[in-house]
Amino acid sequence: MSHFAPRVLSRTEFIALIAAIMSLNALAIDVMLPALPHMSEALSVAEENQRQFVISVYMMGFGLGQLVVGPLSDRFGRRAPLLLGIGIYVAAVLAAAAAPSFVFLLAMRFIQGLGASATRVIATAVVRDRFEGRAMAEVMSLVFMVFMVIPVVAPSIGEVLLLVSPWQSIFVFMGGLALVFGTWAFLRLPETLEAEQRRPLTAGTVFGGFRIVVSNRLAFWYALAGTCLFGALFGFISTAQQIYVDLYGLGVWFPAAFALVAGLMAVSSFLNSRIVRRLGMRRLSHFAILVFTALSGVLLLLSLSGQPPLWLFLTLLSAIMFMFGWAASNMNSLSLQPLGAVAGTAASVFGFIQTVGGALMGGFVGQQFNGTVVPTAAGYFVLGALAVACVLVAERGWLFEESAEEPAMSERVPVLQER
Repeated sequence: MSHFAPRVLSRTEFIALIAAIMSLNALAIDVMLPALPHMSEALSVAEENQRQFVISVYMMGFGLGQLVVGPLSDRFGRRAPLLLGIGIYVAAVLAAAAAPSFVFLLAMRFIQGLGASATRVIATAVVRDRFEGRAMAEVMSLVFMVFMVIPVVAPSIGEVLLLVSPWQSIFVFMGGLALVFGTWAFLRLPETLEAEQRRPLTAGTVFGGFRIVVSNRLAFWYALAGTCLFGALFGFISTAQQIYVDLYGLGVWFPAAFALVAGLMAVSSFLNSRIVRRLGMRRLSHFAILVFTALSGVLLLLSLSGQPPLWLFLTLLSAIMFMFGWAASNMNSLSLQPLGAVAGTAASVFGFIQTVGGALMGGFVGQQFNGTVVPTAAGYFVLGALAVACVLVAERGWLFEESAEEPAMSERVPVLQER
């Protein structure tokens, strides 16, 4: 199928296309948030915290699917697994729109997650195919900046759809957008894995690739640090509707508060893309994770003394998530940097660890919701501290030091045309 795609892509279109592919995952989570009470009422969900399963079950499918997609993409290239995954995603959301029960809905959400797993693995592997070191971190930051448009607007889109149509329309909307992005990828995304670089799909090769990935100390421990960060994020996302609507009474203004935090994360990613070449991934990520944990501790102390006013909660949460943008994008690049030879497998293993581990951690945090922000704040602080510990293990106890393993800039293949 690669002959349908052009050989040359502009840098701008490349970043926009990769961000669009990755955004299908964010869309599957964030556009659902305003609809959770409507779905639970329509499908007779008695326990309020059970709404969160719509998010956590999707994340489990998203994580498990990555273990399969990675080796497939190292064997057959990037395009075919991506297009297959988007097809599964579309079929699942259309089936979910006709869900007769909550159990069936959860099953379709799991399958949707399986399909979406291809978007995460392939997008990351394609960037790693073409870039190394700080250049990769810069591109990933720009991708993340564009990608963050979805969390900014998705809850508002969900609210608008609910005003004019039933909750099922949200699934139809997801399917339609996935078809658009899938068609764009089919027509414009080139194959980035050359035939001579592909790995045979045998048990020995697959498990050998997994062994290479998990035995690399630097890569593995940075992946675990990212897992802790994503666990904190998922813990908040799973309770965001309850915090903003039930606790702070924002009602229809819930998407605006959600967009504020997501928008600052986009700004964070843009600033990271501007300064990462000069300061390096380590300095930025180490600074960010320390500040992330310290601010989370402040939020926890304030929460233990009583419910913080909305302005203070939003201020601290925005600052915490600003630091998340710096830490997560650079740690992701650091974890993949030593593993270019098995980029697809590496993206799948780390994606599995971060998604499933983050979903389990975040699901646990979310289930502790008790009508206060204490569980969310505690999740941010404890998981932030664990992320710091993982970074210390990865760096043998030293922070802020540059490494010869972090090249300043390298673009491996000139498939991108500057404009």
